[in-house]
Amino acid sequence: MHYREYARIILEGASLEDKLIPLKNIDYTESVSRYELPENPGRSNQLKFDNQQVKFPKNTSFHLEEKRGLALHFFANHELLAIEMMAAALLVYPDTGADSILFKKGLIKTIQDEQKHLKLYLSRMKDFGIELGDFPLNDFFWRSMEKCITPSQFYSAMAMTFESANLDFAQYYEQSFLAVEDFETAKIMRIVFEDEISHVALGAHWLNQWRGDKDLWNYFINNLPGVMTPARSKGIHFERSSRERAGIDNAFLDQLDAFRDDFKVTNRKSW
Repeated sequence: MHYREYARIILEGASLEDKLIPLKNIDYTESVSRYELPENPGRSNQLKFDNQQVKFPKNTSFHLEEKRGLALHFFANHELLAIEMMAAALLVYPDTGADSILFKKGLIKTIQDEQKHLKLYLSRMKDFGIELGDFPLNDFFWRSMEKCITPSQFYSAMAMTFESANLDFAQYYEQSFLAVEDFETAKIMRIVFEDEISHVALGAHWLNQWRGDKDLWNYFINNLPGVMTPARSKGIHFERSSRERAGIDNAFLDQLDAFRDDFKVTNRKSW
């Protein structure tokens, strides 16, 4: 199966089985075919976007199974969106040589990790009597995909922003689940955290390859799509050591640590 066919099944398919299609005998022959980004990824009625406002539960309510299940439902939606966005990236950016194919191979490896995370969340949600789609599924991450015109913009948004923030969130919620002695869910958060380090490292690697004579920080902020800012790259507790493990240099981390704006999540006193 050519990698583009694999990506189309994930992006255009409607079922969870399509989104979780296993990787088998992928052909990486270069392709310059154009692909028009769809308005929305393919989704069954159960999985369709619904932007009704549902509040993420406070961790002080995690003694209740239904609240832990709702939190996992949010996390599962984020994983599904990441899978679909990475599949879209495989399709919308044409191959322009060996480096492009390496970029695509890295994306497919990351998709495999995200599929693993999604399956872990789905299984644990089932223990709480919840299935994906039982609550509204927002499209926030997907809406940023149309603004990622280049691979640099894609990795600035995906790896260096969304996945970077998850380095903080995954650790925070691991501790939150441990606090209510939900060791199984805490273990899932640790798996996600460790994988996210490699995903952020991959994004930083490619931005370093593409940045030329610009420093990483300025290249990153100049490639953030739309109105996104570096504030979205952090959780409420900025955890520097995880980003150091991802190989990000101190100059970049100093700038990220010091960055402030009015983004509400990173300005909350408690969650």
